[in-house]
Amino acid sequence: MLGTIPFPDGMGGSVYFCYPDQSGMAVWQLLGFVTNEKPSAIFKISGLKSGKGSQHPFGAMNLPQTPTVAQIGISVELLENLAQQTPVASAAVSSVDSFTEFTQKMLDNFYNFASSFAVTQAQMTPNPSEAFIPASVVLKWYENFQRRLTQNPLFWKT
Repeated sequence: MLGTIPFPDGMGGSVYFCYPDQSGMAVWQLLGFVTNEKPSAIFKISGLKSGKGSQHPFGAMNLPQTPTVAQIGISVELLENLAQQTPVASAAVSSVDSFTEFTQKMLDNFYNFASSFAVTQAQMTPNPSEAFIPASVVLKWYENFQRRLTQNPLFWKT
């Protein structure tokens, strides 16, 4: 499971996440799978619903249950079985690459940060040593950057 030894031919691993429900019972949820062809994945777990589990191979195991501990389970299975499993919808792997996702989050953060300093023209105190940029200019740049990023995530390299 360290990535140094591949799965046996025709095998892959179902990835499960477990977090106890309100009563402390383990609730396992299928996130997805990894294979030799797809040896890693990033699963979103922030939207998982507590108490909504799925079929899993860990129920018969005598795992210690600690009410506040999350667990990850990997079940090595035939690839045919993996193809038939349905992961929890909210754990879907992002279809946006991590650079694009980072860039979009950075844009949102910058715009929100810059907007938090917005003042009306009547509220401005003249200060000859400072330059002011209209919020409409920042918004226009933000929208243009978003559009260009959507059209070509690598536009900035040209």
